[in-house]
Parts: sequence; structure tokens; C-alpha cells
Amino acid sequence: MKNKIVWLTLCLASFLTATAQNRYFTKTGHIGFYSHTSIEDINAINDQVTSFFDIATGEMVFSVLGRSFQFAKPLMQEHFNENYMESEKFPKASFEGKIADLKTCDFTNSGKYPVKVAGKLTIHGVTKDIEAAGNLTIDKDKITGESVFPINPEDYGIRIPSVVRQNIAESMKVTVQMNYQLYTAKK
Repeated sequence: MKNKIVWLTLCLASFLTATAQNRYFTKTGHIGFYSHTSIEDINAINDQVTSFFDIATGEMVFSVLGRSFQFAKPLMQEHFNENYMESEKFPKASFEGKIADLKTCDFTNSGKYPVKVAGKLTIHGVTKDIEAAGNLTIDKDKITGESVFPINPEDYGIRIPSVVRQNIAESMKVTVQMNYQLYTAKK
């Protein structure tokens, strides 16, 4: 019995080491959104995004706290968290998906590769299928992932009161930039 436990432990350690070599990570990823109307522009950024990316499968996950978005005007930030995102009730947004055309990327050669990412985006407790074009830039053991795509707040159950509807664009531009480093498991 003791030999079986040792053998299973060694197999698991080998598996984790092998898969860790394919995984990249960041906890300082960037997500921003921009809304433009003739009345005002709204711009928010969040540089505390956590993300994993597995180059063997193309799978990627993102997690972002709503309260970590920063606005130029404190009142906008307060309204965003309390009235629109309801950050107490829905503290985070997330994405789970994968690169659909992973074979177009050569992770052994530095360069910029166009990709398509597809998956499930969850905002305000609502999950929707989403697809977006982006780029992966490979430079040795660093990978940068970038994408720009639109989202409509109402698609995610975010209600915009009619009194301020003209201040907020129906479709917002979302910008994503992840600077991944090779993930090394702590020993």
C-alpha cells in the first residue's frame, strides 16, 4: 500500500510539472472599457486582472474584481459599483474559453500571431457566449495577449436608467492586454 501511495505521488508530481511548463500566468493583466457619447466619455481601467493561459490546449481564464476598476471621476466609480455592476452582489467578472485557431501560433518562434478567442463571459451574474479577434505576441518565455471587442451592458442585465441613458453608449469598447509569464509551481 505504501509503495502505491509513493508511486501515485510521483506520477502526480510529474504530471503537474509537465503541465506547468505549458501554463502562463499574470495577476497584473489589464482590462479597460470606454463609452463615448456626445455628452460625455467614460473610461475605466483595471490592472489587477488574474489570468491563466495553457499553450498546449489554448484554454484561458480571466477573473476581475469590479471594485478594482478605476475611473477619472470618483462619482463615476461609485455609480459603476453601486448602481450598475452591483459589486456587492456580483463582485467579479470572468471569462473561460480558448483560442479557436491555436495551430496558427508557433510558441517556439518569436512573433505576432492573429487569433480568435471563443468562450463564456460572465458579467453581473449573466453568462454569454462571446467570440473576439486578438493577437498573441510571443517573445521567448513571455506571451502578450491583446484584444478589443464591444459589449452591450444590457446584454448582461445591467440596467441603465433613462435619465442617464444618453450619457452611456449602448455598446462599450473593451480592451484586454495580458502580459503572461511562464507559470512555475511553488515547491
